Amino acid sequence: MGGLEGHLYPGLSLFFYGLYHARLVFRALICNCPIQYTPRHPWSKGGWARLQQIHYVGLVKILSACILVAHELHSIPGHFVLITKMYYQKNFLYRKQWQHLTMYMTFFLSGCVDVVSQNLLPQRCAALEQGAQALGVLLLLLLMVSHTQDTEGVELQSHVLLTQAIFLLTLVVIAELWAPHMPQLWLMKAFLYMMIGSWLIQIGFMLYKPISGHKWMDDDKNDIIFVTTFFCWHVAFTAMIMIWVYGFSFWWYCYIC
Repeated sequence: MGGLEGHLYPGLSLFFYGLYHARLVFRALICNCPIQYTPRHPWSKGGWARLQQIHYVGLVKILSACILVAHELHSIPGHFVLITKMYYQKNFLYRKQWQHLTMYMTFFLSGCVDVVSQNLLPQRCAALEQGAQALGVLLLLLLMVSHTQDTEGVELQSHVLLTQAIFLLTLVVIAELWAPHMPQLWLMKAFLYMMIGSWLIQIGFMLYKPISGHKWMDDDKNDIIFVTTFFCWHVAFTAMIMIWVYGFSFWWYCYIC
């Protein structure tokens, strides 16, 4: 995820995915629904009615992953290979790019599982979707742990905070496998997805296009300390968005629908 676009696009994808889960959570809470994922109704006979019944979340995840993969491949100079042999030595090339592609492929596979469960199986299997989601987040955490190597200063501090947030999300999605009907876990999952997405966008602007126009300095302790302050602001910002989404959902489901 090098460059501003490499952080912006994944961040927006994760943020809107968290926003989608926030809508599901608040709909379930406001409408007193005991489950987060509503079961699929029998297919209608009409073509237009059947088209309206299709769940598009998995398709959007697949499309987002394909766009991210295409952007990553486009940004690689020269031939994209895994191993090169020079002077009878084996050298791995494009270490971070392969990590990025692995991250994107995990969410691509999660989207494929969503499409199969939501549109192809006779009955929707929420446990299968949650399992694929938990596997993708777990792999993302493992990759992020090693992704911070060869970094320092502001970049290191910002990615450490990102890794900590992903670790909390991993705990939540794994706990949801054993307690799928706990609204507290639903709320935490939506909140963490949105926070990780917004912070990933912030990392892109901090490292590659600072809004102030002044570059963040790795040898300045004040800049490194202020990264954590920025992260705390993102936590508060995401909490305010969650409150706003709840208010809008309450108005929508109680007075409009």
